[in-house]
Amino acid sequence: MGLRRRRDPHPGHQKDFSVSTYDITSRSIYVQWTKVAGAASYKITASPFMSADQLAFAIFNPSTVIGTLNTLLPNTNYTVTVEAMDSDGLTLAEAQIIQLTAPDVPNIDQAYSKLSNSITVEWAEVLGAAQYQVIAQAGQISFESIVTSSPGTVTGLQDATSYKMTVRSINTAGMSQPSPPKWAKTVLAAASITVESLNSESLSVSWQPVPSAVLYSVSVMRSDGSGSRWNQNTTALSLNFTSLDPGTVYTIKVNAWDANGTPGDDSTYNQITRPVAPSGVNIAFNSGALEAAFSVSAADSTTNYTVLLYGGESTINCTMSASTCTISSLQCGIEYTVSLVATNEAGSTLSPNNWSLKSVPCAPSGITVEEGNPGNLTVSWSSGKLSEYYVVFVKSDDGFEVHCNTSLSPCYFPAECGFIYFMSVFAYNKAGQSPLGELLNYTTAPCCPSDFNPAYVSSDTLEIVWSAVRGAEMYETKADDGANTILCNDTATVCALSGLQCNTQYNVTVYSYSENRGSNTSCASKYMKTAPCSPEIRNITMMDISSFMVSWQSSNHDAVYTVTARGEHGLWDCTSSGTSCILENLPCGSMYMVHVVASTYEGTSLPSYSMPLEIAPCCPANLSVVQVTQSVTNVSWSSATGALTYTTMLESPRGQAKCHTLEEHCMLGCITCGTSYSVSLEAVSETGLMSQCTYHGYSSSACCPSGVKLYRLSNSGIRVTWRASAGPDNYTVNIYGSKGNLTCSPNTSVSYCDVTEIPCGDVYTVVVSPVSIGDTQISFCPKKIYSVTCSGSSLGIVIYRGKRSIT
Repeated sequence: MGLRRRRDPHPGHQKDFSVSTYDITSRSIYVQWTKVAGAASYKITASPFMSADQLAFAIFNPSTVIGTLNTLLPNTNYTVTVEAMDSDGLTLAEAQIIQLTAPDVPNIDQAYSKLSNSITVEWAEVLGAAQYQVIAQAGQISFESIVTSSPGTVTGLQDATSYKMTVRSINTAGMSQPSPPKWAKTVLAAASITVESLNSESLSVSWQPVPSAVLYSVSVMRSDGSGSRWNQNTTALSLNFTSLDPGTVYTIKVNAWDANGTPGDDSTYNQITRPVAPSGVNIAFNSGALEAAFSVSAADSTTNYTVLLYGGESTINCTMSASTCTISSLQCGIEYTVSLVATNEAGSTLSPNNWSLKSVPCAPSGITVEEGNPGNLTVSWSSGKLSEYYVVFVKSDDGFEVHCNTSLSPCYFPAECGFIYFMSVFAYNKAGQSPLGELLNYTTAPCCPSDFNPAYVSSDTLEIVWSAVRGAEMYETKADDGANTILCNDTATVCALSGLQCNTQYNVTVYSYSENRGSNTSCASKYMKTAPCSPEIRNITMMDISSFMVSWQSSNHDAVYTVTARGEHGLWDCTSSGTSCILENLPCGSMYMVHVVASTYEGTSLPSYSMPLEIAPCCPANLSVVQVTQSVTNVSWSSATGALTYTTMLESPRGQAKCHTLEEHCMLGCITCGTSYSVSLEAVSETGLMSQCTYHGYSSSACCPSGVKLYRLSNSGIRVTWRASAGPDNYTVNIYGSKGNLTCSPNTSVSYCDVTEIPCGDVYTVVVSPVSIGDTQISFCPKKIYSVTCSGSSLGIVIYRGKRSIT
């Protein structure tokens, strides 16, 4: 609905003027507005929505901002107008709202209490009410409850207390005024009861006094509804009910009554009677686990049964229902007394009977193991409670097991070396075997190696090997020569005893050792001898050019010695049981290292220190002497093994020629022709060893003739003449020309030779040479050149042109 417009001298005020609802009741509307400047009064008008009937208005002074309109209709929509007016009655500002009034006030029909903490109110329904507020008030304390319809209950109240009850109706606009009140009183509170079952056939009911109560009523009946019901009124605070069924749930109800005969709240309690006493128990004993399983004959599923075991200073229990229960961790060597208790919520009932449970004996204590004699074990122990007999188990670490069954201690067992024996002792009775007690182990001494032998023998070392033996973790090898002891410790089955004396006998023992038992000192020994000592070469003496005696010094007994010469040409050796030996047929010109080794049955010594042995150089296999000139000879020879330099000599009664060279040839001068010489050569090594080499003699060539001349005999012939030298009688004349070569051999003892067929008019070279033994012509005689002309006399001296060299 829009605003009603009037003349406004101050139109700006209209925008700032606002109206709102402050409170609503069934017949009143409270309005709040903002002040308008210049306003002398405010007028509020309320008319039913869309109707002008039953109009209500009120005027308020300018200082008021909240006003109310009364005598309105409940649950009705009103148009509410607020006008700000000046002193002339003109409207300065105006605002409107539409507001619904609250429902009408309800009227309570009745109020009553059925429970000690609540009161219920009934009323007639009010048009337009969506909810109702029910209020209970006692003094300054009030309680309320919101409901949608009648009746309504207020809770949380005090028992036996009077309350003023009112009801207000509610719609979306607000709440009506309270209804006319009615008074109501809450009933007595429930009694606080306690129920006990003193035995399986009775219940004892007691309760705390309830204020204002003058009488109490008690009823008891089975909860399942069967059987009888007991009802009893009393002014006392307890009652007993007997001849009930055992182990049965009963419902107990107690009410307190006030002086007006109104019962208070019910106190209801469900209580079971105690169970019937159990008559029998079944016991199954597990000796291996030291536990017992218990079950009750004719057990009731609603009842728990507790088994109590009394033994020694302790009590053990377990609880079950219709199944079984198990008590574990029982102690050995105890005879238990068993009792049985049946329990439900009401309490317990003890069985009048007791039972006995005998446990297995405890494991024997004080177990000892002794090896009185090697190979025999004695196991002893102390007897225990409830033991009837004993079984001793002995198991070796190879898995083999033996046992001994006896009623008395001890037991005897055979034992072998190198084994670990595990021993356990069990006690037995009719209940079974005792728990596993102390587990002993005993280690016998390790076995002794018996097959030890030397694998390697030298002058200062014995390497001993053997097969592994049972039980040995380590071995100790000892060598004793009576004065000194050598030890070797190792986990392997081989040991090298070093630092020993050569050619010495030792007493050798291999001991086995284990960590648990230590060393087995009963192991047998063997005698072993080291290899011979190394000889020491004292001297090497030359017997001849290829034989040498080697001498040495040694302290060995019954040794055979081998001398070895090792060089670039191979090995040479000789053997002797003494202190010397001859190396024969050593090649010339070679170098050797010589050592001596001693050998016995035990082995071979280290070689002696080597000594060098040098053989004189070889003589050259071939030597040749060639005369180059009448006084010069060339000597050459083949290479000689071991030789570095050579000295060559030609000797005759007339003197000697000598040459010292690194080469394999040499030129010797000052040779006399026609002379016999002896030929020798010295081959010298790098270190100065010398070999004298002698060869066949050498004769120098005959001397060349002198005074060679040519004479013409005719135009076709010439004569060559000479003066013969001492020595040979035969000569040969050789003539060389461009037209041919000619040779002339004169008779013995003649010093000329004629050539008849030689052309004239040519130049000829003429050589006259003596002929040596074997008709060997000397080639080094001088050559002369002549010119043979064809003019002039046919006789005369041929013109001499000169000489030529011999080359």
